[in-house]
Amino acid sequence: MTYQGEIKCRIRNPIPIVHNYFQPGDLIIGGISSFIFVPKDVQNFEEDPNHSTVGEPLILTKYYQHILALIFAVKKINEDFQLLSNITLGFRIYETYGGEYTYHATMELFSGQNQFIPNYKCGFKNKLISVVGAIEPAISFDMADILGMYKVPQFLYGPTPSMEGKTDIPFYYHMVPDEEFSFRGILQLLLHFQWTWIGILVKGHGGPNFENLIFSEFALYGICIAFLEQLKPIYINNVSDGLKWLVETFYVFMNSKANAVIINDNYVLHLRWLLYVPEMESLSIKPKGKVWIVTNQMGLASFFYQRTWDIQILQGTLSFATSSNDVEGFQHFLQTRNHTLFSHQDGFIKDVWEHAFGCVFSTPSSNEETESVCSGKEKLETLPGAFFEMRMTSHSYSIYNAVYAVAHALHAMQLAKQPHRRILSGRTLNLHDPQPSQLHFFLKRLSFNNNVGDKIYFDQNGELISGLDIENWITFPNQSFHRVKVGKLDPWAAEDQKFTIHEKAISWHSTFNQTLPISACTESCLPGYFRKKQEGKPFCCYDCLPCPEEKISKQKDMDGCSKCPEDKYPSKDQDSCLPKKISFLSYEEPMGIALVILALVFVLCTIVVLAIFLKNHHTPIVKANNQNLTYILLVSLLLCFLCSLQFLIAPGNIICLFRQISFGIIFSVAVSCVLAKTITVVLAFMATKPGSRMRKWVGRRLATSIILSCSLIQTGICMIWLFTFPPFPDIDTHSKNEEMILECNEGSSTMFYCVLGYIGFLAAASFTVAFFSRNLPSSFNEAKCLTFSMLIFCSVWLSFVSSYQSTKGKYMVAVEVFSILTSSAGLLGCIYFPKCYIIILKPELNNREQLIKRNS
Repeated sequence: MTYQGEIKCRIRNPIPIVHNYFQPGDLIIGGISSFIFVPKDVQNFEEDPNHSTVGEPLILTKYYQHILALIFAVKKINEDFQLLSNITLGFRIYETYGGEYTYHATMELFSGQNQFIPNYKCGFKNKLISVVGAIEPAISFDMADILGMYKVPQFLYGPTPSMEGKTDIPFYYHMVPDEEFSFRGILQLLLHFQWTWIGILVKGHGGPNFENLIFSEFALYGICIAFLEQLKPIYINNVSDGLKWLVETFYVFMNSKANAVIINDNYVLHLRWLLYVPEMESLSIKPKGKVWIVTNQMGLASFFYQRTWDIQILQGTLSFATSSNDVEGFQHFLQTRNHTLFSHQDGFIKDVWEHAFGCVFSTPSSNEETESVCSGKEKLETLPGAFFEMRMTSHSYSIYNAVYAVAHALHAMQLAKQPHRRILSGRTLNLHDPQPSQLHFFLKRLSFNNNVGDKIYFDQNGELISGLDIENWITFPNQSFHRVKVGKLDPWAAEDQKFTIHEKAISWHSTFNQTLPISACTESCLPGYFRKKQEGKPFCCYDCLPCPEEKISKQKDMDGCSKCPEDKYPSKDQDSCLPKKISFLSYEEPMGIALVILALVFVLCTIVVLAIFLKNHHTPIVKANNQNLTYILLVSLLLCFLCSLQFLIAPGNIICLFRQISFGIIFSVAVSCVLAKTITVVLAFMATKPGSRMRKWVGRRLATSIILSCSLIQTGICMIWLFTFPPFPDIDTHSKNEEMILECNEGSSTMFYCVLGYIGFLAAASFTVAFFSRNLPSSFNEAKCLTFSMLIFCSVWLSFVSSYQSTKGKYMVAVEVFSILTSSAGLLGCIYFPKCYIIILKPELNNREQLIKRNS
């Protein structure tokens, strides 16, 4: 007991976190940062892990803006007396050194009096009310282990933490949209540009949402993975192995046809090392432009040793960031604030300043001369964009909104002192000593517009309802770069308008000559070709084969070809259907003109012959050949020549009905006349014999009966044809590829050949009778002419049948017209031209005496 006064309780402070920033206030907003890294050796457990650091810390000076954004937001809130009256906000920020000091830094937030005494409360000042941080998802989980016990609201502004194997963070508010929403945007981006052959560089496994995207969603939408490489950490004492991996990976993605590469890396640092490999090693290939698609809402940031590294290889990168706007006054705050003036409070500024500007602050105890001494008057706006940006980044915007969310929740507590005492477990709401757990009630019901007009509110899962901006990186040789918004993902828009992008605003890498990059296993199959999968390769790899004849493909990358409609035909390149020309055997085309001229010539000849016979009807040669039959035959032949012209008119309902019918009946009359002539000749000879009974059959009545009976039978056949299967207009779309041929469909081929068969029967009968009468006396030598005419007639129509069967389209019509003209001309020429020769050129033979003399 005598030594009681000498006993002292000594609390051993662990390794202090020198990078911290504290500003007192009634209520404290905690901040956890992670932009200072300490190079480490590979852990081999042969020495104290505390001594495994190598060299000075490495600082991503660009992310110092996160701290300045928090300071700016607190400053603005404290200046706004209407938002929080009689309450001053302060902040306490600690660095975690890449997550190594996460638990330590989190417990420091609960310590007061600048000593590491967690859970010690002294007064009402500097009470922790919420925590903002961190950018690393893994750090957020570690923070939640401690913050969850105190139910302190935690605002995350980095990528969504992976919940794989862990429970949800119970008291967090996510200031960026859901990770799944971001990955859905990447999928929409790939589909929009038709990038189907994709490379992936990922740190770790990327999380379940990322794995679901690349292994499930990609395949559903026809996207294949060209290569998938896991990014590995590089240790100082094992640089050779790291360099070997870098070279191997460099060759993989530079030799790949995949021009679109997804980067799932928190700081894009591994990609920078990969692209710097050609500067460290002599490689057989040079780096070429790719379209880097950056996930996780990460921007371009550089360490001091990367000051000379070329960033132009990243030109055209597309990244996703939380929708943000420029906050009024922020750039002015950055420009006018004397940052080094706060060095006694700000444990970050000295190292940040030296790494950013490449200078060193002089100390009174140091006598060494340095090349560049920091004056503290350097301007942040002179730094390249990879080291610091004057524009508020999306992360800083999220931090700014998180601080304002806390302020508005506290303001709501002020307005709701009395009504909510019972709701808050019966505890009196004291705004000078609020409990962090009490803030959740108001945060979950929070909804306000920030200073730039954006609405801030959370869903039931504590995630901010916000869109995403698609940014295009424009790089410059001096490490500067500019972020250009070229599209967005809008969760409030209609389904087909959630994703929008402005292609013309995108600046691609110079490799692509400002044309849309193609990222496909094989180049697109042009219209006129179809895809055939390559065996043993992913479904995105295929060969392009030309479409078969008479088929087309109108679009790129078609899996098959299709036929054109019947009224169209494939183009030369087989990429479109062209309308077929309507065609028929017309008197306007050369073949039709020739047939018309031929028909008219024969018509004229027939008329001339008829005129000759009419003029010389009293002569013996005309009288000896049965004048009536002669005139009927000449008129029928005239009609035969004229009916051929029907076939040269555009097929219509009336033409199709009557042209074959009229042809059949008229030709039957003509052939019946020939048959009547031959029978009359034979009977006339037989009647001259003494005692012949045939004399009573010789006369006009027999010839007329033969013509009428034979013609009526043909007329009956035609009537049956008309009433059963009448001809009709039709279109032949198959005979020619480029034409549709208007034609008359016979309705019934059987009836058509019945008509032809009956004419053939009459012709055969006429030929047979004429043949057997060929040896009659010379006075009856017309039988020889009839025999020869019928021989020509039968030959023409026998050849017609085979020719008609073997031709198509309008040539079938031409064959029939030609057959009509030649067979009719054969009759005209063989029967009448010999008589015309005697009448015109040998009139001395055209008398009774000569006929009797020839007979004797």
